[in-house]
Amino acid sequence: MLIWSGILIFVVSFVFSMLGLGGGMLYVPIFHWLGFGLKDVVIPLGLLLNGLNTLIALIPYGKKHLVDWKGGLPMALSALIMAPIGALLARYVPNRLLLILFAIMVLIAAVRTLWVANRPDKEMTMSVTQRAIIGSIVAGLAGFLGGMLGIGGGFIIGPLLMWIGYKTKEAAATTAYIVTFSSFSGFLGHTAHMSIQAGLLTITILSVIVASLLGSWFMANRAKPTWVKWFYGLLLVGVAVKMIIPVL
Repeated sequence: MLIWSGILIFVVSFVFSMLGLGGGMLYVPIFHWLGFGLKDVVIPLGLLLNGLNTLIALIPYGKKHLVDWKGGLPMALSALIMAPIGALLARYVPNRLLLILFAIMVLIAAVRTLWVANRPDKEMTMSVTQRAIIGSIVAGLAGFLGGMLGIGGGFIIGPLLMWIGYKTKEAAATTAYIVTFSSFSGFLGHTAHMSIQAGLLTITILSVIVASLLGSWFMANRAKPTWVKWFYGLLLVGVAVKMIIPVL
């Protein structure tokens, strides 16, 4: 089981580090399918690896000057504050309602991403103040939901950044920056009831570190924005469908 965990987490981390998402959308179901406890292992470990993935991805992104450190800071702080609140409230909210709303939001983000996939990156059209206000509100919501479900919230933040004018690679890099805050703060909200084996923790952390460096380097140096948008959008559609079918 440990070997399978390492292999699957490596593949997911490579792909999601390209998108600045962290991988929580697949970390959580992978650990659940492998039979680990939902609240004591799956969700807290998903958030920890999610944050580690995006943190490592910031190294090549930062070297390429793709991260909007200043502009993304208000969003990062908003996500930082709201993620542990979502984590603490997770046990009190009906899973069915959360999954339905979550799937709808993912699907909207997917449709919007695919709709503009072949369009060239646009220039910033909002003022710094507008970006900070809108971005902080959405990032706070994303952090809240991400902390609650163990997924970080990057799938909401990424499309938002592209909508307000970030180019594809800059959106991925700045999303990684914001999601790092929300993931680690959400993880802290789950520590009171987590129980993770040392072996599982070690092999998954090593897998994430190596895969994140490779995936983010590939995105920063080789990937083409158009096909990244298509991949991103289709991935979100798949996630939305996978989330909604079991509920219905």
